[in-house]
Amino acid sequence: MTPAVEKKIRDSFAAQAMMETLGARLVRVAPGEVEITAPILPSSRQQHGFAHAGLTFAIGDSAAGYAALSTMAEDHEVLTAEMKINLLAPGAGDVLITRGRVIRPGRRLVVVQADVFAVREGAEAHIALLTGTMVPVIPKG
Repeated sequence: MTPAVEKKIRDSFAAQAMMETLGARLVRVAPGEVEITAPILPSSRQQHGFAHAGLTFAIGDSAAGYAALSTMAEDHEVLTAEMKINLLAPGAGDVLITRGRVIRPGRRLVVVQADVFAVREGAEAHIALLTGTMVPVIPKG
């Protein structure tokens, strides 16, 4: 991954209004790997007080997508073709951490995975597993 690709990923993340609304931060970018954190805000909780699955999915999808983008040519962007989520446990804690990674890069499809953890009193609990497929695209004009 070139410095230009890392900058593109960081700039793209900074431009996402949804991530800003959720209070998410891009913590780490490495070839084929991205880590994002998000606080579990009162506005991001479901009726039982846990992190809403929408928060879990949103940051997992972004981490997996940016991990895929880190493996692509500089002139490419990425789109999610499909994403599946397995919710493993309630999102009980103060913050979510998601670690996205590329399972198999390809020219037409990139298979990705993201693990989401809820942090409570310093301990991480694995709460979700996302698997999906990303598509490299060349933006028009």
